[in-house]
Amino acid sequence: MIAVTLPDGSKRSYSGPVTVAEVAQSIGAGLAKAALAGRVTTAGQTDLVDTSFTIDRDSDLAIVTAKDPEGLDMLRHSTAHLLAYAVKSLFPEAQVTIGPVIENGFFYDFAYKRPFTPEDLEAIEKKMTELAARDEPVVREQWQRDDAVEFFKDIGELYKAEIIASIPSNETISLYREGDFIDLCRGPHVPNTGKLKVFKLMKVAGAYWRGDSNNEMLQRIYGTAWATKAEQDAHLHMLQEAEKRDHRKLGRELDLFHFQEEGPGLVFWHPKGWVLWQQVEQYMRAIYRNNGYQEVKAPQILDLSLWKKTGHWDNYRENMFTTESESRVYGLKPMNCPGHVQIFNSNLHSYRELPLRYGEFGQCHRNEPSGSLHGMMRVRGFTQDDGHIFCTEDQMQDECANFTALLQKVYADFGFTEVLYKVATRPEKRIGSDESWDKAEAALMESLKRTGCEFEVSPGEGAFYGPKIEYTLKDAIGRQWQCGTIQVDFSMPARLDAEYVDEHDQRKTPVMLHRAILGSLERFIGMLIENHAGAMPPWLAPVQAVVCCISESSAQYAAQISESLKKQGFRVESDLRAEKITYKIREHSMQKVPYILVVGEKEREANTVAVRARGGVDLGVMSFEGFGTLLSDDVSGYRQLAVPA
Repeated sequence: MIAVTLPDGSKRSYSGPVTVAEVAQSIGAGLAKAALAGRVTTAGQTDLVDTSFTIDRDSDLAIVTAKDPEGLDMLRHSTAHLLAYAVKSLFPEAQVTIGPVIENGFFYDFAYKRPFTPEDLEAIEKKMTELAARDEPVVREQWQRDDAVEFFKDIGELYKAEIIASIPSNETISLYREGDFIDLCRGPHVPNTGKLKVFKLMKVAGAYWRGDSNNEMLQRIYGTAWATKAEQDAHLHMLQEAEKRDHRKLGRELDLFHFQEEGPGLVFWHPKGWVLWQQVEQYMRAIYRNNGYQEVKAPQILDLSLWKKTGHWDNYRENMFTTESESRVYGLKPMNCPGHVQIFNSNLHSYRELPLRYGEFGQCHRNEPSGSLHGMMRVRGFTQDDGHIFCTEDQMQDECANFTALLQKVYADFGFTEVLYKVATRPEKRIGSDESWDKAEAALMESLKRTGCEFEVSPGEGAFYGPKIEYTLKDAIGRQWQCGTIQVDFSMPARLDAEYVDEHDQRKTPVMLHRAILGSLERFIGMLIENHAGAMPPWLAPVQAVVCCISESSAQYAAQISESLKKQGFRVESDLRAEKITYKIREHSMQKVPYILVVGEKEREANTVAVRARGGVDLGVMSFEGFGTLLSDDVSGYRQLAVPA
């Protein structure tokens, strides 16, 4: 008898070997129909397997369906193979290479004599639908490596033969067959093509064979696949929204910033964009000031000897820019922490001074690969709202809890109300005692519990010097952005000889907490622009209001209102052009200005203004003082105006 233990702890017995599909069928017809794979644990080893896999010993089994993350990945991987099947059906001369799963979908690389066109993609997707409807079995076959190499050479699949030839000769490899198409894959796969119902091809792009620019250029077809049509529709809608919200596009349209080839990975800020920057920076400067931080400024370049001492030169040199002067080599700082330790070390501190909190808007540079640069989301020059807290081990928990509460307030003020929390724990390669790691991890987790935060644990993803909390924001269209962090560091203070005098007049090494709320200001502002679709809340908007005159006779009144609001500290412009008022309103609406004030003879005589809020909302006529109060309340309360659809 073979005993199969299910996830709920129940056991089922079978007289002999049994497949995953047969177990699912014995449980219920609905589960058998939904089954995509099995997660089998035998003798302590867990494997994801096809439904055709035979269980021949006592094992634990979980049936994998499309509702499981592994099931969704399988749907996407199997759809990538379906794509290759369709391409080979329509373009027999095309050669297949690799087709992995990626976030939200898959791709497959092909070698073909001409570029695939949009019309080709339509035909391929139609063929995929046709092949899926045939409900053909997807069958796993085991081959000897050398036999597989010869097979693929014989059918003209030279890239696939090269891949297989790189596998050790003593290994048995698996191929998967569906219809007359066969492909290399370790699997598992869905049991039949009929499971593949929801997919869409997205685009075609170039890709070098094996990622090497010295090799041939292939064609990469991207696609997406989902368990349900509703999920796919939601994803496609999100992509449409993301395209409309692209910060690079909005940066040009709203005259905020630009990029150019002479400064790769660097931002050219325009006046309006720099106003936005300043609002973010000054807000964070007030946060520092009101929460016990002392703002500091460390040098941009430091001698190579210091970077060697910190460990950066051994572990991070490929990401650093260097310069030379008078036979000395300097590193352009990729982060601020070594400089802050030097500031701490400039005086001997008492335990009574701790926690000591430093903050800096430190400009950093990292030599990111050119291919990874992406607007303001991935740059080479950036500014961090960087802070470091020097404290005792007993103070860690309080400092982390206070930081999380502060971070939540900051994110809410910027319009982000959903935050995800993750605690990354000790990696295999680490320094420090298990006792200190235990204390640090417990302090981080308890600090989140104290602030009412549910969190995930990511085992082994901490830094080598200590664990960390990662804070991830969810934006208006559901995308997630890893943003803030707080890290516990036992290493750098010791490496750089940081000390304080304790209550027993003994010198001790402080704990160093690396923390950032926004992270990179460039990246965060890019996130802000996309989250708000360029329609910044009044307190952040480069221009908070525009005063438009209806006719020449009301121009002077419009100018007076504009100047009065400016003197009150508001960012206001006036539009006194001899254009139709409808044209002016439309133009400033396109610039996503929070408020448009319209004044004519009637408003001048009554000392009033007609107010339109963003999105075409008519707020009616109000006194000039009344509008000033409205705008003041918006700014002081960090009020978020609705983003127009």
